[in-house]
Amino acid sequence: MPTFDVVSEVDQQEIRNAVDQASREINTRFDFKGTDSSIDLSDKEIDLHTDTEQRLKALTQVLEEKLVRRKVSLKVLSYGKVEEAAKGTVRQRATLTVGINDEKAREIGKFLKGLGLKGVQHQVQGDQLRVSGKKRDDLQAAIQAMREHDFGIPLQFTNFRD
Repeated sequence: MPTFDVVSEVDQQEIRNAVDQASREINTRFDFKGTDSSIDLSDKEIDLHTDTEQRLKALTQVLEEKLVRRKVSLKVLSYGKVEEAAKGTVRQRATLTVGINDEKAREIGKFLKGLGLKGVQHQVQGDQLRVSGKKRDDLQAAIQAMREHDFGIPLQFTNFRD
């Protein structure tokens, strides 16, 4: 029985490189001189810190530009609210969404059931979904339909077995 896995992964090295490039750019750009702006990457979060909300928007734009250049989907980022920080500065935290949570897994499962493909079933396995079917063509149609639909997270299709 043919199967494939639906996963939502991101290359941490590409994110680290994008954050490093963005940090280097804000250190050299004229409009960020003397603003004490920074972009810091922790395990699953990116912290943006600067002096005004206007510059914070510019900071997020620089970060997103670098991520897009490195072919990292912007659906990975979920921004928190803008917070006041010390000395009249502002900060914002962007969380990296990795893996498929239970809510998204149910949404993808409903979508697959709604396609009406005969013999296609799904099974949640941790933070990924295993989709199986009787015919390879049905699975390929399911992959195509999932690529066209927006679930709010980046999806990759791996481990296709016949």
